[in-house]
Amino acid sequence: MNCELVIVGGGIVGLATALASQRRGIQTTVLEAEPALSRHQTGRNSGVIHAGVYYAPGSLKARFCRLGAARMVSFCQDHGVPHEICGKLIVATSDDEVQSMNALHVRALQNGIEISALDTHQARQLEPQINARAALLSPSTGIVDYAVVAEKLAELLIAAGGTLRLDARVVNGSESDKNIRLSLSDGTQISAERAVFCAGLWADRMALMMGINPEFRVIPFRGEYFRIDHQPSDLVSHLIYPVPDPERPFLGIHLTKKMDGGFTVGPNAVLAGARDGYRRRDINLRDLADSSLWPGFWRMLRANAGPAADEVAGSLSKRLYLRKVRRYCPQIGLKDLSP
Repeated sequence: MNCELVIVGGGIVGLATALASQRRGIQTTVLEAEPALSRHQTGRNSGVIHAGVYYAPGSLKARFCRLGAARMVSFCQDHGVPHEICGKLIVATSDDEVQSMNALHVRALQNGIEISALDTHQARQLEPQINARAALLSPSTGIVDYAVVAEKLAELLIAAGGTLRLDARVVNGSESDKNIRLSLSDGTQISAERAVFCAGLWADRMALMMGINPEFRVIPFRGEYFRIDHQPSDLVSHLIYPVPDPERPFLGIHLTKKMDGGFTVGPNAVLAGARDGYRRRDINLRDLADSSLWPGFWRMLRANAGPAADEVAGSLSKRLYLRKVRRYCPQIGLKDLSP
C-alpha cells in the first residue's frame, strides 16, 4: 500500500493532524492499532475544555491552551458536537490556598484569560453546596466528550478523501531517502513519502523503532475516578477544582459535570502497571521494566516522594480519597462514590 502521508495513531491528535493535511490536498492514511477509536487518552479523561488558567505566562502551553479552547468550541458549534460552557470555580479552603489562588489569579490575567476573584459570599451564591474561603471563576471553561469529537474528525477525514484503518498496529519501520516503510501486525507493508507519529503513550517506542533514541521515556500513570451517585442533578452547576498544590504536578481531585449527565470526582495519579493498564490488575512486565530502568523515573520519584505517597494512600483508601473531596463539597459521602 502506498500513500503520500501516513499518520500513526487514531486519537484526537492524529485525527486532527490527518484532517488538516487532507484538506491541504495531501493524500493521508491514519493507522490505528485498536479496533475502535478513542480507546486510550482521547476517550479516558475528564472531558474538560480548559481555558488555560494554570500555565506560565507567555509559554507555548499557555498560548496553545487559550487558542485551542476557542477553536474546540468553534469546531463543536460548526459540526453539532454536544458541549457546554459551564464555567469553572477554583476554590480555596484555607488561608494558604487563598495565597496560592491569588498568585494563580495574577498568572491567568497575564495569560489574557477571562477570570474573576470571588469572596466567600459570592462563591456560595454561585455554588451553595461548596465550601470556599475564596474562589476564582473561569467562565470560559467547558465540557465535551472528546471521543465524540474524535468520531466527528474521522467522519470529516473520510468525507475529504482520507483513509482510516483500524486494527492496524505498526510493529516495525524503516526510513530511506525515498520513503518510509511500515510493517503492520497482519503482515501488511505500507510505503509513504512522509509519516507523522501521534502514538501517545507509545511515542518513545515508535521513535526507537525508527532508529531514533529520544531523550525521554513514557512513564504511565493511571487516574482513578468515581462517579457521584445519590446526589441531586443540580449538585453543582460549574466544574469545581481545588487550588493546585504547587508541590505537585497535578491539578488535584476535581468535581466535573459530564455530558451524559451526573458528575465524577477525580483523578488521582498512581503509577500504572502497563501503558494501557486501566485496572489495578493490568500488569505488563516490559512496561514496568522500562519505567524502573529509566533514571528519569527515579529522579521524578525523589522530587515528588511526599505527593506520590499521598496519591498511593488515596488510591488504597476510599476514605482518604473522600476526605480530599469533602474539603470543598462536604455533602458527598462514602456511599456516593461509585467506581
